[in-house]
Amino acid sequence: MAAAQSLSNPSSTTSLISQSRNQSKPTSPPPFLKPYSLQSPWLGFKISFQPSKIRPYLPNHRPITATISLSLPTSKTDRVASAGKVPKWSRSAIKSFAMAELEARKLKFPTTGTESLLMGILIEGTNLAAKFLRANGITLFKVRDETVKLLGKGDMFFFSPEHPPLTEDAQRALDWAVDEKLKSGGDGEITTTHLLLGIWSEVESPGHKILAALGFNDAKSKELTSMSSEPESVDG
Repeated sequence: MAAAQSLSNPSSTTSLISQSRNQSKPTSPPPFLKPYSLQSPWLGFKISFQPSKIRPYLPNHRPITATISLSLPTSKTDRVASAGKVPKWSRSAIKSFAMAELEARKLKFPTTGTESLLMGILIEGTNLAAKFLRANGITLFKVRDETVKLLGKGDMFFFSPEHPPLTEDAQRALDWAVDEKLKSGGDGEITTTHLLLGIWSEVESPGHKILAALGFNDAKSKELTSMSSEPESVDG
């Protein structure tokens, strides 16, 4: 009798068919399975995450693959780089740069300056430049205090961009690091030592002034350069 009533009622039959079709449609993948990418506007490296295979109905763990590609800033006319051979940044240098951006955001600065690059080197901590600075009494806390004294505190209600752009002196410090590595020739990567010496080369920059206030000088710069040229020196 119930079946007969269902067949005799066209609207009920249409509703059942519509429900069946809706149930048979595949659901969209959850947000964590969608492609995601993270990139730095200056270093040029991009990390992209793409699920190897999306199966909405399978609860099993899906392996995720990551692809990382690195590129340097646009070469300038006075750069001695050849098109066929461009040096790469070391892992410690890349991580130091990422930590510099994060430190600029924590201090609510609108840009990433040489002071932030200096703090990034010390936050990474495992590199030769950071070890040399700590051995000479230059620590992250001292640099942070000097930064606040020199530049002041950021506005409490200001929200820094996700990737605070580089200041002009920070960009020149990075360019110096690239050029110095290219002029030295040979294989190898651009290290945090190149980055630190690039900061020191910008005499009017906050990073240089902070280093000088904490006892860093040209003699220590030459000492660090000598240490970094030794075969056993490792940037991390």
